Amino acid sequence: MKVPKNIKCKAISNRSTLRWSNIEENVAQERYKLLSYSLLITVLIHGLVHAAGNMRSTLFPVLKEEFSLSNQQIGLIVAIPSLCQILFTVPTGLFSDRFGPKKLIALSIIMASVGAFLGSISMTPLMYIVASTLLTLNSTLYHPPSQSYVSKITRPRDRSRALGIWHAGGTTGVSLGPLSITILMGFFAFQWRQVYGFWVLPILLGLVALYFMKPPAEMVKRKAEEDWDESDTVETLLNTNMIFLLLFGTIRRFGGGLTTGFLSIWLAESQGWTISQVGIMFGVSSLMGIVASPLGGELASRFGEKKWLVGTLFASYTCFMLAIVLKGLWPFMLFYLAQRFFGILGMPARMTMTARLSPPRQRGVGFALSSVPENIIGPLAAIVAAYVADYYGLYPIFIATAVIYYVALGVLQLGVKID
Repeated sequence: MKVPKNIKCKAISNRSTLRWSNIEENVAQERYKLLSYSLLITVLIHGLVHAAGNMRSTLFPVLKEEFSLSNQQIGLIVAIPSLCQILFTVPTGLFSDRFGPKKLIALSIIMASVGAFLGSISMTPLMYIVASTLLTLNSTLYHPPSQSYVSKITRPRDRSRALGIWHAGGTTGVSLGPLSITILMGFFAFQWRQVYGFWVLPILLGLVALYFMKPPAEMVKRKAEEDWDESDTVETLLNTNMIFLLLFGTIRRFGGGLTTGFLSIWLAESQGWTISQVGIMFGVSSLMGIVASPLGGELASRFGEKKWLVGTLFASYTCFMLAIVLKGLWPFMLFYLAQRFFGILGMPARMTMTARLSPPRQRGVGFALSSVPENIIGPLAAIVAAYVADYYGLYPIFIATAVIYYVALGVLQLGVKID
């Protein structure tokens, strides 16, 4: 039977409309998965929990003078919070996998605000160590559940992008501490304790944002999750590639841990920098993450996580070497900022590799486990750096750091066998 022409045209029009409707729906769903309100909430909270935690590095010259601290005591102030992290890291990952992320994220927000409050009333080194420990532990409670959450609500091919966006919140928060020191102390005559007090209320506002964060089951339908097809998942957590990735992170953390407590002191005492200049450098170096972290996630998804991580870290470590060799205010600041920029570019790739090398139902533990060796070696590095500073001076610390960085890069390149 012959079908009337107007009916044919109508059917074709309906099919075309349906096809375009499906395309628009798929595009909308992809945008929702990658840039959902819940992802942006994790970015906001990530910034808030770090806001007061990174002021310590900038304030070390002031703290050393006010509390009459020796190099060994500076090393202990760096080491004690990291040692406490060891006790909480793996339980945090287990708790996150079992009960979901929101409870731990809420606890991390409360802990950060309490730490900032204690920092604002610290009159002794011991009280400051307690405040600093809480401001360190809050990130231990926040990172594994938050990273696991972001991994669960995004497709495998979008994971580097999503983690890059998430990491931008952290680098922004890390920059806010030093920048707030520069602005509030430099222009508004705040004392360092008042700067800690300034952050108490903004951090607590993160609890309001957390209320609107949806659980993964509401973000991703079961059918959509099955369609993601993670064909390269692993069965065991401590697989060979994960072990080498942990070893790489441990060696790298030892190198970085040598400089944590002493870079600002060296710049102030040996190079003549002011606290405002140190604060600007640290603040800007982290603020670059707003661009570098999402950009790094995008490029890692295109070039491959391992290849991108090795390339960016090689550039980062080379810039660090140039910074400490050339010295001088502007050469050091330029190459230090370049070192941080390339380092941040590689962070989404590293987090994505951790997710790929963790069984899907143990990602919280996987992200937690990735920081355990680093938390163990960090305090040791601080103590070793204090010993070197006392007997050989501060400058050899940075030469040793550069060498150790390249050793870690060799372990990553030769030991981790993934595309």
